[in-house]
Amino acid sequence: MLVLALDTATPAVTAGIVRLTDGPGARVTELGVRVAHDARKHGELLMPGVQGACADAGIRLRDVEAIVVGAGPGPFTGLRVGMVTAASLGDALDVPVHGVCSLDAIAQAVVLPGKLTGNLLVATDARRREVYWAAYEAEGARLTGPTVEGPDSVAERLDGLHLVAAAGRMADRFELPVREPAGPVPAGLVAAAAPALDAGRDPGPLEPLYLRRPDAVPPGERKKVHT
Repeated sequence: MLVLALDTATPAVTAGIVRLTDGPGARVTELGVRVAHDARKHGELLMPGVQGACADAGIRLRDVEAIVVGAGPGPFTGLRVGMVTAASLGDALDVPVHGVCSLDAIAQAVVLPGKLTGNLLVATDARRREVYWAAYEAEGARLTGPTVEGPDSVAERLDGLHLVAAAGRMADRFELPVREPAGPVPAGLVAAAAPALDAGRDPGPLEPLYLRRPDAVPPGERKKVHT
């Protein structure tokens, strides 16, 4: 199965074509990957990335059989770009669109080479001196989260668990070994969705994991002016 994987939950704008094969073991192969880093240009960079990934993979967009998109947690604007694009492409191509937790995708990418020796902490920058985080067992199944908190609060929860940190500069705050990747990659996104793809399950509604209320709010009622 050829799968288009997208993620805009971080400053990285990620698009890739992944082949998912049947059978045990590592079953995901990245055929084409495009990643651009600009938190303010998700909308401008995503579709060129999709087209570039297809070109690198030597396929046409119409050859894609399913789409997987990172659903966050992440900022409102970035997530909206990726998820609306995925939904629109799914409708145009008449293929299923599966949303996955972007932290799950990072965890799956970390464990793809093999089972870890301990549990895993995945933490990404949530700004405002906070992180989005979740904890995983050695084979990649989520234990808790996703949650948004300050790094110090997270460190207190993890005391004595000897987790391995993953994902970017915020991972350094926990004084744990840091594993790559620093953000969601196409192989991890598809691996996170593999059980649903294998079973041919209909995807559920695409629901973004914001974990915060949006900063922008509708304007209030205008004050009446008395003359």
